[in-house]
Amino acid sequence: MADVTALAVDAHAELSPMRERVVARLFLPGERTPGGGSRTQAVLDRVLSLPPDVLADSARRLRTRAAGRSPSFLAGLLANGAVVRPPDAGDLADDAALVLGAAFTAEHAIEGAALCNPSAVVHPDQSGLAPGRLRVLVSLRSIGEGHLSSIQFCEALIGPGHVWEFLPRQTPPCLPAIEEGDWDRDHFLRALEHDGGTDELVRSIAQVLPERFGSATVEQAVQELRAPYLHHPRARAQLESMRIVADSAYRADFPEDSDLSMRVLLPVADEERQGIEDLRLVRSAQDGPAYRGTFTAYDGRSISSRLLTTNDFRSFSVHRLIGPPARTKGMALFPRPVAGEYLALTRGDGESIGLARSGDGLDWSAEEPLRSPQDLWEIVQTGNCGSPIETAQGWIVLTHGVGVMRAYSIGALLLDLDDPRQVIGALPAPLIDPPDVAGGYVPNVVYTCGGLVHDGTLWIPYGVDDQRIRVAHVRVAALLAAMEPPRPPQRRAAPAAGPGQETPDPV
Repeated sequence: MADVTALAVDAHAELSPMRERVVARLFLPGERTPGGGSRTQAVLDRVLSLPPDVLADSARRLRTRAAGRSPSFLAGLLANGAVVRPPDAGDLADDAALVLGAAFTAEHAIEGAALCNPSAVVHPDQSGLAPGRLRVLVSLRSIGEGHLSSIQFCEALIGPGHVWEFLPRQTPPCLPAIEEGDWDRDHFLRALEHDGGTDELVRSIAQVLPERFGSATVEQAVQELRAPYLHHPRARAQLESMRIVADSAYRADFPEDSDLSMRVLLPVADEERQGIEDLRLVRSAQDGPAYRGTFTAYDGRSISSRLLTTNDFRSFSVHRLIGPPARTKGMALFPRPVAGEYLALTRGDGESIGLARSGDGLDWSAEEPLRSPQDLWEIVQTGNCGSPIETAQGWIVLTHGVGVMRAYSIGALLLDLDDPRQVIGALPAPLIDPPDVAGGYVPNVVYTCGGLVHDGTLWIPYGVDDQRIRVAHVRVAALLAAMEPPRPPQRRAAPAAGPGQETPDPV
C-alpha cells in the first residue's frame, strides 16, 4: 500500500489565535453562577446611587478606553444599560447612563482559548488579482472563555502555483445588528412539531398568521388569544416553545465599512446560547443565496444543526432546520441538488457517515448509511469534514476518523456523481495525521470543515490540536489514484459456543 500521507504537502502557512481580539457583551451578574440568582436590580440600584463626581470620572475613563475599541463600543454600553432599566424609568444623565451600561457589560476574548476547524470557499470578490491567483474566504471557529464558540472569517490568496497566503486580520472585531428572521407558515408549523408537537393553542395562533411573517407577528398573535386558551394548563409551556422557535430565525447585519475579518457571529438564538461552531460553508451552484453553510448549535444540554445563508458575508440569515439530521451535528450540504433533491452528509448515529434528502433544504429525511468505521484510524467513529467537492470522477468527501487515544485524522471518500449513495472509492489510510508531539487545547486532533479545488489541486485548511490552523495541498489526480474500491462492512465475530450450546448464526 502506498504511503497516503505523503500525498498531502504542507503549504507552510499558519494562522494562530489573536488573544487581543475582544468584543463587549451583555453581562447579567449572578446568572452564570451555578445555583445563583440574578443580582441585576441590586447592581442597578448601587450604580444609580453613586455621587455625580464618581460617575463623571468613570464615564471619562470609559470614553478614553473606547478609542481602541469598535466604533459602536459606547453605543453598545448604552444599549446594555437600556436592557436592564425598567421601561417606565425616566431619562438618565449621559455619565450615569454610560456607567450603568458598563456595569452590565463584559468583554469576551473570542479566541482566547483556541482557533480551529476552518472551511474554505471561493471568495465572492476576485477583482484585482494577477493571473493564476485565487482569493479565498475562510470561516473560523473561535473558542473563548467558558468554551464559548463563535464564527469568524478571514481571507487568503492561492497561487501562482502551490502557494497559500493568509491575509492579515483587521481589528477591532465587531458584532452585527440582530433583526428578526423571516418564516414561512408551513415551515413554522413543522418546526413546532419537530420540537414536540402542536395542540389547539398552536393551531389557533397559526390560523391568524400570514404566509410569511417574523417573530413580532407571532407575539402579536399570542397577545390576541382568547382568555380560555391562555388559562389552559399547558399554555405557558406551549407559548414559551413557540416563542423560542419563532426567535430562532434571525438576520445578522454588519456595518458596511467593516472589514470581513472584523466580523464575529456570536450565539443569538436560545438553542445557540452555549456556542455556535464548525461552520461547513459551500458555494451554492443553484438559485438562491450564493453561499450556504450548516453549523452546530449547543444550548448547554443538546446540539442541533442550523442553516446560515449569505450573498456577501456582510448580511447573514440564520434559520432552523428540521427532521432527524437537525438533532445531530456535522451536517454538510451538497453544492447543488442531485436528481431534483437537496442532499446533505450527516452522522445521525454518532459514528457513521450518512446521506439525508430534502425537498426544500430545510426539512430533512432520516439518513441512509454510507460508510461505518472500518480501519484502526477511524475505529471509534467517522464523519464528514465538509461539503462534497464535485469532480468529473465523482464527489470527493473529506472525512475525519477517530482512532486510538482519541486521535482525529483526515481521510477521503469518493461518491458516485449521479448516485451519491454509492461509495466508489476510499483512501486506505489517513491523508493527514495529527502531530507526533501532543499539545494544544485538545491534543491529537487535525480537523477541517471544508476544502476547495483550484487548478487541479485540493487545498485543505485544517485545525491542529484545536488551537491553530495550517494548510495542506494534494493533487486531485494523485488523490483519486490512491483510492481503493470500498470493502464491504465487516461482520462481528460470533461468540464461541459453550459446552452443550449450539453456535449462533452470525449477525
